[in-house]
Amino acid sequence: MDVEAAKALGAGLAVIALAGVGIGIGNIFSSMVGSVARNPASRDAVFPIGILGFALTEAVALFALLIAFLILFT
Repeated sequence: MDVEAAKALGAGLAVIALAGVGIGIGNIFSSMVGSVARNPASRDAVFPIGILGFALTEAVALFALLIAFLILFT
């Protein structure tokens, strides 16, 4: 197997985590919208927690992309 093919395969495998990140972000915001729709007064308590969950989930995506780029370009 050629080194470039192995790099492409490894980067592709590293990016699989992005599918889980997309599902996770969808779950976070659907839960947040559902809870605010049920109780609008809880928005001030729910919104910061939802944004924190989004930021932590998005960090996983950035780490996965970083690993993929490191595999491809080193």
